[in-house]
Amino acid sequence: MFNVIEFEKSFIEMVASPYSTRKILMYVHAEEIFEQGILLEKKAHFKQANALYEDILRHVTDESILVKVRSRIEDIDDLIAEKAIYERIDENAKRVLTDIGMNIAENQILMDILLEADAIDFDNETALFIPLKRSHVEDCLERVPREMSGDPGMNTFGTGATSPFLKRSSEEELRPANRQEFEQIVSLVAEQQDVVNIFSLPVGCDRSISLFEVAHLMEHAYQGLKMITTNTMADDEAAFLQNKEHWIDGTSLISSLAPMNNMVEPFLRSARIGNNLLLIDQTIAGVSGAVSPESFLTQIHAQVMFMMIIAQTVNPGVVCMHGGIPSVTGEGGNLSYSSPHQTFINAALARVNTWITGFPSAQTGGSTSLPDATAEAVLESELSRNFLRKYGVHIVRHAMGALGSLTFFSMEKFAEDCERERQSWKIFEACPQNTGVIPLYFPGDEHALDGIREIGEKGNPKATEHTLKNINSFRQWEKTITAAAQKKRYCPQLNDIVQ
Repeated sequence: MFNVIEFEKSFIEMVASPYSTRKILMYVHAEEIFEQGILLEKKAHFKQANALYEDILRHVTDESILVKVRSRIEDIDDLIAEKAIYERIDENAKRVLTDIGMNIAENQILMDILLEADAIDFDNETALFIPLKRSHVEDCLERVPREMSGDPGMNTFGTGATSPFLKRSSEEELRPANRQEFEQIVSLVAEQQDVVNIFSLPVGCDRSISLFEVAHLMEHAYQGLKMITTNTMADDEAAFLQNKEHWIDGTSLISSLAPMNNMVEPFLRSARIGNNLLLIDQTIAGVSGAVSPESFLTQIHAQVMFMMIIAQTVNPGVVCMHGGIPSVTGEGGNLSYSSPHQTFINAALARVNTWITGFPSAQTGGSTSLPDATAEAVLESELSRNFLRKYGVHIVRHAMGALGSLTFFSMEKFAEDCERERQSWKIFEACPQNTGVIPLYFPGDEHALDGIREIGEKGNPKATEHTLKNINSFRQWEKTITAAAQKKRYCPQLNDIVQ
């Protein structure tokens, strides 16, 4: 078995060797060095990977290796440029907090927390709202654990969304699930634990069963990571999740740069209890957030990090999962989970965290806007999951059973999604694993921060010049990804939304 640590030691020795010795070592270990380059890519160390590939080109003559190396070098510059944009997103999101601020002046609870922590930058005279000190931002983000005990790992999919309605094939009436139906859902999910890696509450329930009872059913039937919201639970019920590494408490605090006042106390309660927190941001491009992909993700990232900062201020070290789930609309202005743009932007946000911040993250994907459990709806979900798997994500909710842009949950579709996922995973596992990371060609926007400030000033992204200038940015991004996918196919055996 290839030992990465031993190889790194030998590689250091090789670099320090005389040129002739280095050339010999490079020739003998060319295949191992290439594999190390692939591993570096998977860790987002693209410049280091490129250095290895360039060395192989200079010293190796084996054409079978050189073909693979040239294929990777074709992508490396694009990956380096993409990573640089994500680094800028992370930096600019912090600047949103320190230079623009969050509109919390009228929420005395949050103001008191930040005043007591000496976190507000009163010397900043240009911020639109309440700016934070950079030192407090960095200190709090440093406290966020980068590992979570119940983490199911990369490229893991499951349920979610708490859709308001259960889709029933036998009737047209729209209503939540009752106790008996939810018990059926729990049993169904328990049977699919080989492919369902997170059991996030998939549908709302009527008064025949309480949310606390729902949590107990999930606890007894499913062994993996589970998510539920506790904002409507009593204090002792919300504490049920305390010290449970396989539970996360889905909560939120900020939208459109301002607090959701009805969520402030439930959010703080969950943080103070010490529940593992899934910090959910459901910003919609062009509706509640910026419209260019970079500005859009910068705003979402800033809002989630503000939640992290509040959580760490009241309970240092509490587990925080980045739950940004950026959403897009279709031509009619409605949410469009069938749009490839929905999948693209969530894959990109996953990379912001897996490549840059190291925060555990959960995005959305594998869903559809179609309202019924048809073959087309199942296929749309499958292709979305396959795209996310190829490009690499962390945890993805809403990936099984959801319909109508998360309006419905269908047990029939859930079962079919699980079977499709099982087959897709087998195909993906059989694909070559040394093909490296696929570029997303994420479009840069040097005016991303200005666009967010303009939204803050005008109160609505639809009224900004930045939105008008970037109205076609998602469509242009789609064209770039599609053209690249047609030119160079990764794992062509597994179909996705662009292949």
